Amino acid sequence: MARAQTARKTNNAARPAAKAAKTPGKPGPGKVGKDDLLKFYRDMLLIRRFEERAGQLYGMGLIGGFCHLYIGQEAIAVGVQSIQEEGDQVITGYRDHGHMLACGMDPREVMAELTGRIDGSSKGKGGSMHMFSTEAGFYGGHGIVGGQVPLGTGLALANKYRKNGKVAFTYFGDGAANQGQVYESFNMAELWSLPVVYVIENNQYAMGTSIERSSSETHLYKRGASFRIPGEEVDGMDVVAVRQAAAKAAAHARSGEGPYILEMKTYRYRGHSMSDPAKYRTREEVDEVRKTRDPIDHLQERLEKEGHADDAALKAIDAEVKKIVADAAEFARTSPEPPASDLYTDVYLEAAQ
Repeated sequence: MARAQTARKTNNAARPAAKAAKTPGKPGPGKVGKDDLLKFYRDMLLIRRFEERAGQLYGMGLIGGFCHLYIGQEAIAVGVQSIQEEGDQVITGYRDHGHMLACGMDPREVMAELTGRIDGSSKGKGGSMHMFSTEAGFYGGHGIVGGQVPLGTGLALANKYRKNGKVAFTYFGDGAANQGQVYESFNMAELWSLPVVYVIENNQYAMGTSIERSSSETHLYKRGASFRIPGEEVDGMDVVAVRQAAAKAAAHARSGEGPYILEMKTYRYRGHSMSDPAKYRTREEVDEVRKTRDPIDHLQERLEKEGHADDAALKAIDAEVKKIVADAAEFARTSPEPPASDLYTDVYLEAAQ
């Protein structure tokens, strides 16, 4: 499932003393039971159905600007965020709807934000690419390619400064992996032993160029080697494999050992954004991935094989999820638009003296 690369500092004396790798009372990363698997299934299905409806609303003109769907990559956000502890942070790029839902944000608020309504999580000002909810530990989708990586590293710096034991999960894609600020962040994170997990969602095509044509080193988990950051390649279509790798990486970061890189091998079924016809790959290629590697189908087969759920139970979960998504879409459609006066609010934060 996973391929690891070991890269340690020679100057181990400079490391802080390690804390306990596991939180007392929490199950180990390999211990997933029926309830865990059913929750993963429901959470991934919620993201899938939500994104399908978002695509419909975009086609109807109810979502403006850009809209980047997470269909095909659901196992990553669900698996990684299943091992988060309270107070940990999540920050990502503009393909962010799935991460928000996995953080536990209300689907109504997320959908209302997509349609630019006042009841959205960012009062209609963020839209698809720039939502934010510190209450949920979600520090935003970010439109500048790779721009969230130094911000996530800064969150980790704050965690270390405060000695709060929290981890910043910083997501970016294979396209962003070639950006310079990513490597500046790697250097600082390892130099200062910051508690950050870098999650590279390698969906193979960045904006529209295959990784083989854009990267001299296509094994992105190795990108931290020159900074002595350990990395691991993970099957990003297997939610349990993702969870196990994320637990290992988080324990490393939380114990004071510094950053960790997880390269999640995944695949997006839709174009880069809703306006992308994706002519750089064949329909046969996409269909083959859907048929053989779909993360939701993979988990469904496991649930049925292990006797945790039958077809009727899984259909009931799907019906429940569809009802939630339909309600979110109606809420978003009927929520009022923000008043023009809101252009002048939330521009500055008045800090305490």
